[in-house]
Amino acid sequence: MADPRDAARAALFEQLGQIAQGLGETFAPFCEVVLHDLTDPAQAILAIHNNLSGRAVGEPATELGLARIADPDYPQVVANYANVFADGRQAKSTSIGIKDQDGAYVAALCLNIDLTLFQALQGMVGQFARTAAPGGRESLAPVGADAIRTRIDDFAARRATTPRALKAEERRDLLRDLKAEGCLEVRRAAEIIAAHLGVSRATVYADTK
Repeated sequence: MADPRDAARAALFEQLGQIAQGLGETFAPFCEVVLHDLTDPAQAILAIHNNLSGRAVGEPATELGLARIADPDYPQVVANYANVFADGRQAKSTSIGIKDQDGAYVAALCLNIDLTLFQALQGMVGQFARTAAPGGRESLAPVGADAIRTRIDDFAARRATTPRALKAEERRDLLRDLKAEGCLEVRRAAEIIAAHLGVSRATVYADTK
């Protein structure tokens, strides 16, 4: 005879799957929605909508998921915490733990918002509201990874677009500017630029020539 708790759990995951899909479609394209099965931490990801992190169905639970498995008293809602994607893009995340009728965590619904678009929009508004000031051009030195990303964001904002939406010719112009400013001399510069533009390092090297 089938265990009624198994049927209840299956029904719960079915409904969570519908919620994840609805949230994904509503907040596309800048919000990744991930459904985790915490009863199988080695293959926790059941569904992923608007894949921004590069993960796949069947990948293991995150550290937060493992913490919930280990501690039923772990906070059920962890909202708006700072996060970062593997390629360095900043994110804002919310994780919602789902408990079964026995009070054990069985699932988690996670939302990861890519802040790149909003940062670019902020840059566009800042560019629009900026007024001329006397004196020379401001320098962002010393140059580092954050400064390179800022230069890229500013370049894209001046063209009313985002770094990842730059056209090939615009990208080449950007690389020429970065090279002239000495940004390419920074350690791992090509990797930083490629990740922020969403292209390969080979493309960065080619666009630099």
